[in-house]
Amino acid sequence: MVREILIYPHEMLTKPTQEVDVIDNEVRGLIRDMFDTMREAEGVGLAANQIGVPLSVMVIDTTPKEEVPPVKLVLINPKLVKGEGKVKFKEGCLSFPGLSVEVERFERVKLSALNEHGEPVEIELEGFPAIVFQHELDHLKGITFVDRLKGWRRRMALEKYKKILREVQKG
Repeated sequence: MVREILIYPHEMLTKPTQEVDVIDNEVRGLIRDMFDTMREAEGVGLAANQIGVPLSVMVIDTTPKEEVPPVKLVLINPKLVKGEGKVKFKEGCLSFPGLSVEVERFERVKLSALNEHGEPVEIELEGFPAIVFQHELDHLKGITFVDRLKGWRRRMALEKYKKILREVQKG
């Protein structure tokens, strides 16, 4: 089921999520809905709090960006274990429609999480999938990609976003 994606400045996007204690049918249903919602919105990653659920769950599917090989992941209670290298990448966000900003991230990451079956996994990602993971992990911590900007770059991004929202509201 496709759910509504919360738009910044919704307060749920600024609060850390809670860890998942039990992976039950409700959580599995949430994961299905997250994939449906992400695909409908033509995104490549989605955090549960972006659809109003304050749980530490993210989904990633880089298939639409023609990544080779494509990465499709369900990550529950994810943690960044290690990050290496730095890369700047122009990111967009389903919770900030129309806005894209350049953010510095790790180029390679090692992460730990539970999969949808509750099994612990350690995964290494690099390039675009690593960037998507870090973007979604920030969401789970209540951090947006605009929060990664400093000074005038942050002010300019927020001004641009306010202008985009005014245009959308005009219809």
